[in-house]
Amino acid sequence: MTGAVASASPLNARLRPAINPWVVAAVVVVPTFMEVLDTTIAVVALRYIAGGLSATVDDGEWVITSYLAANAIILPITGWLIAHLGRRNYFLLSIAVFTLASGMCGMATSLGQLILFRVLQGLAGGGLQPSSQGVLLDAFPPERQGMAMTLFGLAALIAPVVGPTLGGWITDSYSWRWVFLINIPVGLLALSACAITLRDPDYLTAQRTELRKKPFSFDGIGLSLLVIVVVCWEVTLSKGQEWDWLDDPFWRVQTLMILFAVGLVALIIWELRHPSPVVNFRPLRERNFVACCIIIFCAFAVLYASSTALPALLQSLFGYDALSAGLVMSPAGFFAVITMPFVGRALGRGTDARWVLAAGLLTMAVGSYWMSQMNLDISPGQAVWPRVVLIIGLAMCFAPANVAAYLYTPLALRGAAVGLLSLLRNEGGSVGTSLGQTVQERRDQFHSLRLGEWLDPFNPAVRSFLDQASGPFLQQSGDPVAAQQQALQTLANLRQQQASSLAYFDVFWVLAVVMVALVFAVLLMKRSVAEKGARIGSE
Repeated sequence: MTGAVASASPLNARLRPAINPWVVAAVVVVPTFMEVLDTTIAVVALRYIAGGLSATVDDGEWVITSYLAANAIILPITGWLIAHLGRRNYFLLSIAVFTLASGMCGMATSLGQLILFRVLQGLAGGGLQPSSQGVLLDAFPPERQGMAMTLFGLAALIAPVVGPTLGGWITDSYSWRWVFLINIPVGLLALSACAITLRDPDYLTAQRTELRKKPFSFDGIGLSLLVIVVVCWEVTLSKGQEWDWLDDPFWRVQTLMILFAVGLVALIIWELRHPSPVVNFRPLRERNFVACCIIIFCAFAVLYASSTALPALLQSLFGYDALSAGLVMSPAGFFAVITMPFVGRALGRGTDARWVLAAGLLTMAVGSYWMSQMNLDISPGQAVWPRVVLIIGLAMCFAPANVAAYLYTPLALRGAAVGLLSLLRNEGGSVGTSLGQTVQERRDQFHSLRLGEWLDPFNPAVRSFLDQASGPFLQQSGDPVAAQQQALQTLANLRQQQASSLAYFDVFWVLAVVMVALVFAVLLMKRSVAEKGARIGSE
């Protein structure tokens, strides 16, 4: 059936919908933006949520972890769900359930209820990204898929950028409940528009008809293994630093890692042998797709690591409030909107996606390295521009990576490929958040110890500082002992401030190294030009 579908002609005419593709694109990016926004918008409201529901902040983190785990379970099986339910039906069902679950989250009266509704929200939201991306790939002919992925990228990139700022403003101005309730009108509007606009292409209809002729076979073992793998992975990333990773005395992290490793190996072996796998790993046989998976995973890890480290730096060491830190980060989204149409146009004119992708990765490396060279005397503007360069680089990467990933993927495997790439994009964000937090805390300890090596009473510079600092305190209190203690505390505070800043800058340096290393993955890719008349999925 795969060969028949891939060789059917004319392909472009068969995939092109009766409705203008730009209308279809405008409709499907709305629920995608809404879902991606929900992965970050609630982060800044965690303290308010925990306080409002009489829970600790550590317990409140399960609001994020539960959503990410549920989301990750659905993403790789969207291909199977689309094949059996139809993409239009599945997309509409996902929007409806996501909107309903959002309303239930906003009305939750306990942390347990909120976590349950977030799981439901994550299960529904997991199908939105792959479905909308599949719609865009089918709505546009090959030579215009660069612009299609540009539109998808606007939702996938801008949402994480504006999420923390929007969440902080909503929480401060209204209530944390509106972080979830705001999805209701947007979801209802998107549901109505998609119901009117979307239709399944012929190849999906034929695939669904073919499946109906066969006995129904559900891969329950594969789904169970997937749940084990994803839950162990997400909990480890979320709680690993808190539980001290592999040094956890209670063996929680070690147990989760063992279950994850064993479950992943078993999942891959089982799914490759199953005639109707719930998770189809066969798209990974194509090297362009594998290289793009690695690049997208790492690029979004860098995005989320920098998006958590930079505002934390600004709030903890510069004294910014959440809104001010968000305003420093927001201009980058504006430049991403400007950059992506130019990238899409370049791809549409026959530019090899590999070279645009390599340029974007190097640009991200420059932005990350620039942030690693900051200091504690910079102005807000000096923090804005490195972030702008980083996001411009990511905007240059997104569309070419998605074009190159699917260019040689057979149509019959496109649903599975979209689900896998979406999963890796989301998991990259989870890894980046955990990586940034871990590197910052570990390097903070390292720099505190190294700086403390020189802070002893026999150091003339230290002695001079303490003598000068104790003078004002002595005038205020009249107690020489208390004045000396206050001077020592001032020195300790300065040491901790400098150690923390160096730790944050180390995070950005690590991100720059990762981006430079990724350029070598581009060398593994085949020529990636989306030309007019090209046959998608052909070698």
